[in-house]
Amino acid sequence: MLCCQTGSSRSLSSSLILKLTFLNSRRVQCDEIWSFCYSKQKNVASAKAAPVGAGDVWTWTSIDADSKLAVSWLVGGRDAGYATEFMNDVAERLTNRVQVTTDGHKAYLEAVEGAFGADVDYAMLVKMYGASDPEHRYSPAVCIGAKQQTVTGDPDPKHISTSYVERQNLTMRMSMRRFTRLTNAFSKKIENHAHAVALHFMHYNFCRIHQTLRVTPAMEAGVTDRVWDMADIVELIEAREAAKDRKRGTYKKRNSK
Repeated sequence: MLCCQTGSSRSLSSSLILKLTFLNSRRVQCDEIWSFCYSKQKNVASAKAAPVGAGDVWTWTSIDADSKLAVSWLVGGRDAGYATEFMNDVAERLTNRVQVTTDGHKAYLEAVEGAFGADVDYAMLVKMYGASDPEHRYSPAVCIGAKQQTVTGDPDPKHISTSYVERQNLTMRMSMRRFTRLTNAFSKKIENHAHAVALHFMHYNFCRIHQTLRVTPAMEAGVTDRVWDMADIVELIEAREAAKDRKRGTYKKRNSK
């Protein structure tokens, strides 16, 4: 089932979200991806006229490991409050018990428990990294191993993985110039950043044919039976704007006396 939903008070999501509900996912992977708005966090204090939302920005992402459908996303901070809102939204979209895998970010522990209770098979994949090389300041530290930690339920060890969601995050960096490192194409306003993320996921879910699936993730998940194009997304935006205009009503000039 599809319905339109506006962003909540905490979430910095697009004004148009095609919400996916009643999903029959069995395995969901979650992760976060870093970016920044206007300036990096360390430069916000000295930045000229930095707007609200300037600094580090995190996008929480989740993906169905089977259909590769992006189940939910949230743009904001990386604290426990955003973790709770994100996992609550993921849980609301699902109809059955799932296996959830996240990285070792501690904010997930209470967030997953609060969203699913005991009705989930939840595990963390905690990666261990070696020392960073000072001669390669922009290269990430080398991953030297990973440890599986069962948190709740009975997750299948074969499917304790964050590979698909991490590959989706790479797709975000490759598809959106705003996420490219060492660039001047970063978002100047947090609202624009959130809109770009929403458009990316709409295109990824409904328009982009997955190379291994030969269909779009939305088709594989049974959400739609056809490949969408950008005109379909534009129609959704126009329909929402028209609905907002009807709600506001037309302006009536006041008679002067």
